[in-house]
Amino acid sequence: MRGIAPPCTCTPPGTSSRRISSISKRQEEEESTPMLRPHPLLRFESLPNLLPSRFPLSLSLNGPRTFKPCSPPRTLCTASQFELDLDRMLAVLTEDKRRMLAEHPEFGDLIEVVIDLGRKPLARFPDGDLVLSEHPITVEDIQHAVSQVGDFAVDNRAGISRTLHRISAIRNRKGKIIGLTCRVGRALPGSANSLRDLIEDGASLLLIGPPGVGKTTIIRDIARMLANDYKKRVMIVDTSNEIGGDGDIPHAGIGDARRMQVPHSDEQHKVLIEAVENHMPQVIVIDEIGTKLEAAAACTISQRGIQLVGTAHGVTFENVVMNPALEMLVGGVQSVTLGDEEASRRRVQKTVLERKGPSPFSCGVEIITKAELRVHRHLEATVDAILQGRRPNFEVRRTHPRPSDELESGSLIYDSTEPKENSLKDKTALCIFLYGISETSAIQGIRQLNLDETFEFTDNISEADVLLASQSKLRKNAQLQAAARSRGIPTYVTKTSSLSQISKAVQALMSDYADGFESYESKVKANDAEKIDALEEARIAIEQIVISKREPVDLLPRASNILLLQKDLIRKYNLKSERFVSEDGLQHLRILPLPNVSDEFEDADDATSLGNFYGSADESNGSAYSVERLPLLPD
Repeated sequence: MRGIAPPCTCTPPGTSSRRISSISKRQEEEESTPMLRPHPLLRFESLPNLLPSRFPLSLSLNGPRTFKPCSPPRTLCTASQFELDLDRMLAVLTEDKRRMLAEHPEFGDLIEVVIDLGRKPLARFPDGDLVLSEHPITVEDIQHAVSQVGDFAVDNRAGISRTLHRISAIRNRKGKIIGLTCRVGRALPGSANSLRDLIEDGASLLLIGPPGVGKTTIIRDIARMLANDYKKRVMIVDTSNEIGGDGDIPHAGIGDARRMQVPHSDEQHKVLIEAVENHMPQVIVIDEIGTKLEAAAACTISQRGIQLVGTAHGVTFENVVMNPALEMLVGGVQSVTLGDEEASRRRVQKTVLERKGPSPFSCGVEIITKAELRVHRHLEATVDAILQGRRPNFEVRRTHPRPSDELESGSLIYDSTEPKENSLKDKTALCIFLYGISETSAIQGIRQLNLDETFEFTDNISEADVLLASQSKLRKNAQLQAAARSRGIPTYVTKTSSLSQISKAVQALMSDYADGFESYESKVKANDAEKIDALEEARIAIEQIVISKREPVDLLPRASNILLLQKDLIRKYNLKSERFVSEDGLQHLRILPLPNVSDEFEDADDATSLGNFYGSADESNGSAYSVERLPLLPD
């Protein structure tokens, strides 16, 4: 860890003793600052001094010697600074808990510390939780922790001045604090390097991801990059001080970007407009857009020619499109009624969903993990594809930081087209065509079953081995159903797009795939055979009993979908039927005769209709009713 530079012992020419005394006094004050006070549990290693050991002099041939001290290089966020910040957050714990935590081998990867009244304190790491004490937390422990942090706002969040840590409180019904979540905040310069090309082009970025995936860390580094590397006027609207840290002086992790704090979370949209009108920024950075007013403010700002960088909660952009509060961030969604010709040309139903207008963000990023991003270069095209039930195009970017300078930079891998190691692309993989299900949701369902290396996805139905679709959307696309049937592609459907439904469908798919889809084909053949038998039963009953003898007939119990086929066949004979349910829940049909059946089939049009249904007269043995096997059955 870098130490504080000792006072310079060299007195340059022409410097008064009063000047040296003031320098020494100021350095003594810096050393006594509480933020830099070392903690007894942390080991500090003395490194070379940041300040020069002596003040270099620049010589001028035509004038007297002038004294110009060299300024130390500016550091954004060193490892020692993070240790000091972490030490200040751990002050909420008692000494014995701090000692146990400091001895953990993954101390530097600490995620958060959880303190709940009457329970054992926990420290959460990427590999699991650590119990810090066998003694439950007491009221005194809670009071000690609260005294070490700042004031809690209306959102029950507090911070520590000039750090990125967040302290969240849990209160009882009387408003008393009974629990704390102390989340560690880190500034990681270089975490947004995989998006540098988009940032350099001046694109407005919308980043989405579930909580804890690193949205705030990336957006903080984007603000630093825009302000320091590209010299833009960046203004951060910091709702809960997560980007710039707590206190009036922002954290060094945002670089030269400026920060506006929000008094109350419900006033963020007003502060956004105020930032544009009063401070003339070139870039506005917003964290956690969550209301219609904030989304409307973002649209207003984008129309003024200002670059936007914002985050929102969601796993995929399909979640944003279907969220009424956030849909404006991607252009909005409206229901449109098409004309007959247009609906026929598109081969869709007459009422469809379309994007209402332009999106305030030109590019979108789905944060899958802390090392994997999905970049949608054209966000509007992504939204249009989602609304049309197609799979959007995107780039997969993975960041592999070098061990030597993990916080500085990383190497990028673009594997959106080429198969890479540990990806879903494989030459021998099962190729899936998705319809009505987002690829991200499908991947999550597959990963729950540990089947990552078994599947790949395609947008060409002719290349697919399996069709995995949403049942409601597949019903409306007869063309896709016909294409799958003509190619013999097994079809698996889900009732909803929930993760559990997708996992069940994938599990059934994988089970059939292990048998070479023999079980699936046998199920299909058995289902077809059952349909044929049921229709044959109904046809024989109609022709030999109901029509000839004018007597009702009860058919055998069948499944609901097969009963519908039987009922449709009965209707083609201009007969009626009734459905009965037995005590054990089985359903069957009763075919009812007409009062005068002989007159029902004398009409030539009806005979033609029956001929179209069963085939030509030659194929029916010269009789309209004596068909040995149905040559054509309805789907």
